[in-house]
Formats: sequence, C-alpha cells, structure tokens
Amino acid sequence: MADVSIRHAVAADLADLTEVYNHYVRETPITFDIEPFDVEQRRPWFEGFAETGRHQLFVAEREQRVIGYACSHRFRQKPAYDSSVETTVYLAPDALGEGIGARLYVALFDALAEEPVHRALAGTTLPNPASVALHRRFGFTPVGTFLEVGWKLGRHWDVQWFERPM
Repeated sequence: MADVSIRHAVAADLADLTEVYNHYVRETPITFDIEPFDVEQRRPWFEGFAETGRHQLFVAEREQRVIGYACSHRFRQKPAYDSSVETTVYLAPDALGEGIGARLYVALFDALAEEPVHRALAGTTLPNPASVALHRRFGFTPVGTFLEVGWKLGRHWDVQWFERPM
C-alpha cells in the first residue's frame, strides 16, 4: 500500500472521481443514483468542497490515478444542521480490501478535528458488511435503519444510519 498516496482532491481529479462513483451507480445499490454522471454533471458536487472547513474531499491515488475518495458534505440544507456532516467513502473495484478506505477516513477525520463539526453521520445500504465494519472501526454507532427506502436493481433496499461524535 506504500504506492498509494492520500491528499486533498484537485480539479484534475474530477474525471477519475466520476469514474469511481459511476461504477457504484451502474453496478450496485450502494448509491441510489441510477443514471451515471458525466464530468460536467459532477462538477457542482466537486465545487462544494474546500481544503478547510466542514466539507472536504480526500482522494487515494496510485500511479497517477484516483482509486478512491472520502468526503464530508452537508447533511441537510437547514442551517441548524450545519454542525453535522455526512461522510462517505468510495473505492475503485480494484482497490477494495487494501485498507485504503480506512486511510482515507483517517485523513478526513484528522482534518475535521480542527473544524466546527459536532457529529459525523453515514448511511449504508444493506447488506454491506465492509462499510458497516469500516464505520464501526471509526467509532460510528448505528442509530437506526430505514426499511426498503430505495428502489434499485429490481428491488427495495434498507439503509442503516450511523453517527459519530467529533
């Protein structure tokens, strides 16, 4: 894993970020988006991040290719939620099982430790034992499961929600 570097995302990463995400859009229920994005459609999402503050985006890079990312973004639009962030991790299929998601979360949570964040929240489509294990490893506790809230790939899916004090 020494050949993997973790850093803040830059605009040049957007194509690779889109490719990583679109795998999950096309192939899995992990995201409830159902149509793949092109790079320009993903640009507004990307522009919501900065190198400081509550909303940050880190990438894992190997051989000049982004193979995963972790981010914190706004949980809900209402101002009273501003001290909470939703976090997520996505990895390219060829980067799974190498501990890269954990390295990304370390970078993200280290950066957020200096920011005015009170709670980190995460939703995981079930079943997803790897995501559940990753979130538990980082101190997230389950707070509830929404049953059959998403329809994708011909069936309904449950989403388990986790929270972590910051």
